[in-house]
Amino acid sequence: MLKKVTITNVNSGKSEVTLVDTDTQEKALIGSGVSSNETATVEDIVGLDETIHRLSSSKASVDDSANFFSGLARCLDRNIGITKGLQLQSNRVRSARYKGVIGDLVTSIAAGEKLSEAMAKHSDVFPDQILSLIIAGEEAGQLARVCRRIGMSSRKSSKIINKLKNGLIYPAVVIVLAVIVVIVMSFTLVPAMAKLFESFKAPLPLGTKALIALSDLFMHQPYMAALPFVALYFFFKNWGRISEQHWVQDLALKIPKVSDIVRKSASAMSFRTLAMLVDANVRLSSALEITAKATWHYHYKTFFNKLCEHIAVGRTMHEGFIMEGHWLGPDARMICGLIELAAETGTGTEMLNEIADDYEEELDGLAGQIDKLMEPLTIMFLGTIVGFLIYAIYGPIFSLGDVILPKKR
Repeated sequence: MLKKVTITNVNSGKSEVTLVDTDTQEKALIGSGVSSNETATVEDIVGLDETIHRLSSSKASVDDSANFFSGLARCLDRNIGITKGLQLQSNRVRSARYKGVIGDLVTSIAAGEKLSEAMAKHSDVFPDQILSLIIAGEEAGQLARVCRRIGMSSRKSSKIINKLKNGLIYPAVVIVLAVIVVIVMSFTLVPAMAKLFESFKAPLPLGTKALIALSDLFMHQPYMAALPFVALYFFFKNWGRISEQHWVQDLALKIPKVSDIVRKSASAMSFRTLAMLVDANVRLSSALEITAKATWHYHYKTFFNKLCEHIAVGRTMHEGFIMEGHWLGPDARMICGLIELAAETGTGTEMLNEIADDYEEELDGLAGQIDKLMEPLTIMFLGTIVGFLIYAIYGPIFSLGDVILPKKR
């Protein structure tokens, strides 16, 4: 339930409203970050008002994750209690969902639960990959280091995501405008042109027939005009679930440039996680299992699970990498060579971090070039739409002369 917390400064008398997504007033007060020189009142937001606030307010983001974990790591490094450390993060996050989660975490830990157990109740904010790392950090006594690494990883991910979003703004605007133009023409120009073509009883090209059929659909069922926008809304809203499908991940690996972004992103996250766990003295088999859960691409999940099986039967890390390297794509031989070097020199953690660093640098460069990569595709899409409209509308006009002035035999 969404709650509105009105915080008033005792000294200045100024008030500020904060939204907290939680179930009790006590958790709302914790999540709002009320200090000692402030008073607060809590109101429930229900019905249509709640729906409007949820749609208009900021959602739990990667930025919130970065701020939350980096701040918590700083508190743990300075021996601040975990409950107090969590409370200190309430003003660092922006979304009502994250503020509510902080209130629930503080309440659960005060009741005797571990941090990982409390986080497991909020899978939408703390997915399996983060939860697995927290569990490993608790078991190894390296919770502060794990939180710091999650914060750094989230910050880098946020930087890359922002670059990708900025590069996709232009093609998104072009696509939306193209859809709007087609819909407007279907309600205005196309019906008039269709009557003209029918009066001459001239044969129509396939593209013109398709455009007239689309216009008839919109004229008789106007609500269908909103279907493309509804489809786009649900597509982006459920993109997380869609991207988890194996066929979607396989398709992404077949698209030029996109495959590079996907592989480098999955590799950077996986090897950084493994390096952190090995450095924290987590047993290798457990570290591989946690890494398999932490990575988001099923190729890399399979790779690390297979690698764990090879380690269990006594093979070395290098042998496992060679046997299962085909899951790593074109860079498999290079990675296997680095792992062999690490085995000979005893620098496994450093080498894994080096692999992750290289991939993150390359990924950052690709994200910065996304606008250059999308521009030709956008122009191609726009040209296709314009060409189709010209062919469908003006194509029959050029043949009307034969109908009006038939050739003499």
